[in-house]
Amino acid sequence: MSDENSRKDPLDYTPYASSAATGGAQGAGWERATLEKLAFAAINEQKSARRWKTFVRLAWLAFFIFLVWAAMHRAVVTSDKATPHTAVVQIKGEIAEGGETSANAVVAALRSAFEDSGTKAVVLLCNSPGGSPVQAGIMNDAIYRLKAKYRKPVYAVVEESCASAAYYTVVAADKIFVNKASIVGSIGVLMDGFGFTGLMDKLGIERRLLVAGANKGFLDPFSPQTDQQRAYAQVMLDQIHEQFIDAVKKGRGARLKETPETFSGLFWTGQQAVDMGLADQLGSLYYVAHDVVKAPDIVDYTQRDNVAERLAKKFGASIGAGMVHALQINPGIH
Repeated sequence: MSDENSRKDPLDYTPYASSAATGGAQGAGWERATLEKLAFAAINEQKSARRWKTFVRLAWLAFFIFLVWAAMHRAVVTSDKATPHTAVVQIKGEIAEGGETSANAVVAALRSAFEDSGTKAVVLLCNSPGGSPVQAGIMNDAIYRLKAKYRKPVYAVVEESCASAAYYTVVAADKIFVNKASIVGSIGVLMDGFGFTGLMDKLGIERRLLVAGANKGFLDPFSPQTDQQRAYAQVMLDQIHEQFIDAVKKGRGARLKETPETFSGLFWTGQQAVDMGLADQLGSLYYVAHDVVKAPDIVDYTQRDNVAERLAKKFGASIGAGMVHALQINPGIH
């Protein structure tokens, strides 16, 4: 055996070459396995993304189907109004153009309420601190017009508050019912703002306002207000106040017990309002429907945003953008 070892060619490296070849094959296999794992991972990720997009699309589809169902269900519930009932139109929150308590919305609701044959009387359910005298004046005029056209009584029921422009609106009602703790009145007009001219002088700030027309910037809070401008604004406020006073006197007539404070802008409790003739008696919506109108079924005609509009406003444009993004087709996936 020692002779064979001694005769072996010392340059024969075959065993070592075989080992290197084996190692190279193993290395290539490892790289292939890694690449396969990465490829499968990418495919699985794409599948997950595709499934998620499909889920999102189905969820939005279900969402819109629900909205359609809710709108149809709501329409069915309120569509049968031929049976005798008390119609309700809410005067709720701030009275302002573009809102739920705008003249457009309230007058449209009033018109629908008066037109239905089953309406025995219309109730203005009020819970508002006031707002725009313009919107209130439009609603006040509309109430008189609709009463004269359809010959149906209008009652106002005050819950928490009926102040300023809200009272301007409901004073056209035939009777006003309040809770003893309601807030009623505030028959006045205001124009508010701020003036920073003194602070600017102390800080050494110069206001550079260019106008065409001497009085164009008289409501600018950073410019001084002259006596002439103040008097002009007061004339406007007094004119609007007189319009408000005329509406109250027209609506309340001989029932109004006028005092120097009646039109001063003060407000009173419901019980005080009854004593002053600003309201007629204590009573709730259900009292009026049951005992005054004698039509206990109550149908609310108030125009509100439908379910879709409310949700759209709640979620906002960002959700809409997210939906558009979710519905986009990614070329890398498909």
